[in-house]
Amino acid sequence: MNRRKFLQTSALSLVTPVVESKVELNATGQMLQRLIPSTGEKLPVVGLGTWQSFDVSNDQHERQNLKGILKAFVQHGGKVIDSSPMYGSSESVVGDLANELNINSDLFLATKVWTNGKAAGINQMQQSLQRMRTKQMDLMQVHNLLDAEAHLETLHDWKANKRIRYIGLTHYHSGGYQQMKQLMLAHDIDFIQINYSILSREAELDLLPIAKEKGIAVLINRPYDGGNLFSKVKNRQLPTWARDFDCDSWGQFFLKFILANESVTCVIPGTSKLHHLNDNLSAGTGGLPTEAQRLKMSQFFEQI
Repeated sequence: MNRRKFLQTSALSLVTPVVESKVELNATGQMLQRLIPSTGEKLPVVGLGTWQSFDVSNDQHERQNLKGILKAFVQHGGKVIDSSPMYGSSESVVGDLANELNINSDLFLATKVWTNGKAAGINQMQQSLQRMRTKQMDLMQVHNLLDAEAHLETLHDWKANKRIRYIGLTHYHSGGYQQMKQLMLAHDIDFIQINYSILSREAELDLLPIAKEKGIAVLINRPYDGGNLFSKVKNRQLPTWARDFDCDSWGQFFLKFILANESVTCVIPGTSKLHHLNDNLSAGTGGLPTEAQRLKMSQFFEQI
């Protein structure tokens, strides 16, 4: 099954909220994977963010839809799912649905600490473990670097005691890059999570090179720049040469541009729509742009 046929078939499956069949994403059925530098563990290059999309509280219709999203995500090779106590009910929804589907062991669970003070941070992280229904969080990150020094002390202690597996720092805007750079250089960090897209490339100046040099894995948020990328290409045809790196949509175009940077470990677009999930995951299959093609993509986008 080729990628175009996959997307057509997946669109038909929207009539059912829970996807039952496993569909291969490419000829080998494998999504591309990259290593976490600090351990050598492999992760699929496309994950799932939960900001807004999983904040549905107890709405049973929305939960049933998201249950289908999670099931399809795992069936199609997804693993990394990222949340935060800042995201309303998202942690609880992820934990409840993963438990119902019995897929907890198939997921790489990432969340964040987002509060001031060491004691408050400990309480919040304990609550996150309960909400996401896990005894050990795969990745705990300091959300937007809030009180980072205090929380990093706790995170190193929790990692030593196997309550978490990896330590991370996050920010969603280049305004936080200087502080993140300082923390990356001063602390033993496994992951950073930052914004990066074909439109917002400030991370290429310092953070991505430092991450590569220090062996820090990189998660990418806001890969579509808050939807601005799709607004720019509205009613425009995808260039035919995008097929040269197995790209069939604008969403794949934007994600493949990011993934072509080898410093990037995994990109985490959020969605509650099955056809968007399928399209996002398809970006993790097939070829990726070469440096020359990546330059061509950037120049093409700048001219729009």
